[in-house]
Amino acid sequence: MAEARQERLRLEGVRKAFRGAAGEVEVLRGVSLALGAGEFGVITGPSGSGKTTLLMVAGLLQAADGGTVWFDGREVSGLGEDERTEIRKHGVGMVFQKFCLLPHRSALDNVMFRFRYLDHPVREALRLSEAALERVGLATKAKQAARLLSAGEMQRVAIARALALPPKLLLADEPTGNLDPDSAARVMELFHELNREGMSMVLVTHNPEWVASGTTHWTMRDGHLARG
Repeated sequence: MAEARQERLRLEGVRKAFRGAAGEVEVLRGVSLALGAGEFGVITGPSGSGKTTLLMVAGLLQAADGGTVWFDGREVSGLGEDERTEIRKHGVGMVFQKFCLLPHRSALDNVMFRFRYLDHPVREALRLSEAALERVGLATKAKQAARLLSAGEMQRVAIARALALPPKLLLADEPTGNLDPDSAARVMELFHELNREGMSMVLVTHNPEWVASGTTHWTMRDGHLARG
């Protein structure tokens, strides 16, 4: 008998709205998706279609207004913020188009920020952070201030921060959008390497070149998500 497919992430009928000056705007309109362990999902779609909000809900940074979210087979949509944070700390890594680095702190300090709210001994956090920088090819830039790094290097520092405690699920929101072609290709190769090692991934991108690199492709439009 074939082994049952292990699901890393599932969303069913997820809705999310925000209130602005013009009233309530529904950003996610009954979104459903399933991502198996070790799968690489790619989401494309026009700007403003809800892709970033979808990642924020999937990454447990925001709570859905309706529908259900499962992570590793556990329903998490009904959890409070503290419980979602605990799951996110150890299970989910996120990489954004904007690197979200402290510009005057070193690359190593920025990676160690991953441990700020975790009960990790400083020496162990240092070891893991140095290993993460080595993994992304930046061991020699560990003491350099983030503001002095190239855009490609800053993005790799952001990836190292997400990998310092290797997550089960890595969510990347336009991670190559601000990079030159060579740096973008290097980042994507790193993502594929991580995926080959078993890490589940969801990539949001406008770049059609990256669509074929995933195991699953979704298109987002006006808050709706569809396969292909």
